Amino acid sequence: MKIKQTPLQGVLEIYPKVWEDSRGYFFESYREDMLKEAGINELWVQENQSFSNTGTLRGLHFQQGKYAQAKLVRVITGRVLDVAVDLRKNSPTYGKSYMVELNAKQHNMLYIPKGFAHGFSVLEPAVFSYKCSNYYHKESEGGIIWNDVDLNIDWQINDPLISERDNLWPTLREFTIESEGGL
Repeated sequence: MKIKQTPLQGVLEIYPKVWEDSRGYFFESYREDMLKEAGINELWVQENQSFSNTGTLRGLHFQQGKYAQAKLVRVITGRVLDVAVDLRKNSPTYGKSYMVELNAKQHNMLYIPKGFAHGFSVLEPAVFSYKCSNYYHKESEGGIIWNDVDLNIDWQINDPLISERDNLWPTLREFTIESEGGL
């Protein structure tokens, strides 16, 4: 595995070694020892999978308090633009975002530590999979509005298919005030 630090401390891009031949391909989608070497020391307790059509946008979501979650995300089929936003109180990159295309051709992954909002836009129909370091807890759920002008994220899709809930999250500024400076 090749593991690359991003400009947001703790957010890591992961590229597995893929062996391909006329039969297809093989790769290790999870290697605890290599992830630990890179500083990822999570106990993964829940794994989720979704299917989304092109043009869908999901996010920006987070879990807070004792239910905060780190995530290890990847695409099984298709392509997405994956986005992490730093919401860690007193972080030098607070309010900054990082995005990377995750796709089934590269089999790449993104590790997102606790304290980040996460979302993705679907560039072609995708099966999206993610491991979580904590169980989902509805009352601990939060989010930032996907089209926040201060974040200025180019989701690379027009007229996104988005849930009603995702259209109701606060802006980053509103969240910062409500949370007294972040997660």
